[in-house]
Amino acid sequence: MKMHLLILTLLLQLQAIVIPTTLALSICKNSCGNTPINYPFGLEDGCGAPQFRNMLNCTTDLFFQTPSGSYKVQSIDYNKNTMVIYDPEMSTCSILQPHHDFLMTEVQTAIIPPSQDTVFVLLNCSIDSPVLNHYKYLCFNFQGHTCDELYGSCNAFRVFHLSTTNSSPPCCFTSYNTVKFMSMNILDCTHYTSVFDTGKLRGVGPLDWVYGIKLSFSVPDVGCGACEKSGGTCGFDTDSQGFMCLCSSAANSTRDCAGGSEISSGQKIVPWTHCSQLLVSFLVVVTGLIKVS
Repeated sequence: MKMHLLILTLLLQLQAIVIPTTLALSICKNSCGNTPINYPFGLEDGCGAPQFRNMLNCTTDLFFQTPSGSYKVQSIDYNKNTMVIYDPEMSTCSILQPHHDFLMTEVQTAIIPPSQDTVFVLLNCSIDSPVLNHYKYLCFNFQGHTCDELYGSCNAFRVFHLSTTNSSPPCCFTSYNTVKFMSMNILDCTHYTSVFDTGKLRGVGPLDWVYGIKLSFSVPDVGCGACEKSGGTCGFDTDSQGFMCLCSSAANSTRDCAGGSEISSGQKIVPWTHCSQLLVSFLVVVTGLIKVS
């Protein structure tokens, strides 16, 4: 009877051990299709950084969500901290789309705004447009390109060139801040398009521009590197939104997943060396008891 009680006690001690994170499966998805999902982004609530909460949605493809819609993510460069998205409702050199606004939340504008090498092009503007009058300083020269070049080169925009007898309707090369503070109705321009990597487009015709919106994000420095080195996944507490190193479905640390780090349940992660020692002790005791019996 005493032998049975001793064996049961040792088994309970082993069962109470929290398995180290390095042996546990990640509780956060690390990809959507062919696109890797790394910090500061996350697909599940509690994964990634809280500032980027609910920004991405993974269905058949990865989408970036804003108040004006969902935009397909074409690529994420974690070395350069950039993300390229595509607005399916904006006009391009090959297709003319209806009137449309591109909107972001204040948080998105602060931490993942359109990059400085992204240019918004307001097309077919009226002569009364504010960017052609009181706010004309918002329009700038874009690598020597002109409205006539756009209207003459692109099949989609050629209708503007043909619909006027004297001159082409004005357009405006501008930054995101313009469309952020003024809607297309206020701007009095019927269409817009957007191109990025504009520093490489001098002397390049509109047919060869890269259409889309490049976003530039900042990565919060909250000790994520130490968490990942310990085998954890960087995330946050969904209530307090404080940093959390996700170690397993049952054990999370406020720092990393190394031995003795405190976890959300108030327990401590027991190092695997301790587990090994207990296991060896268990086997020694059991072997001794068997010999005695």
